[in-house]
Amino acid sequence: MSDPETEDPMIAALLRERAGYVSRGMGDRVAQVDEQLALRGHKPAPEDGPVSRSAPPKNRRQRPAETA
Repeated sequence: MSDPETEDPMIAALLRERAGYVSRGMGDRVAQVDEQLALRGHKPAPEDGPVSRSAPPKNRRQRPAETA
């Protein structure tokens, strides 16, 4: 039996995108992707629960060191 997630390339791409947002704690983006998945008939798995964030994300960009 084939996996419906791999049959539809858009759903597969959205699931990969969602996983990236989950790993970075971006709950607002996860919700947006979930909305798109629902529009395409994808039902979330039980382990795909809501994402919560206890602190805002850190800015990963490093500022160049100032020279005197």
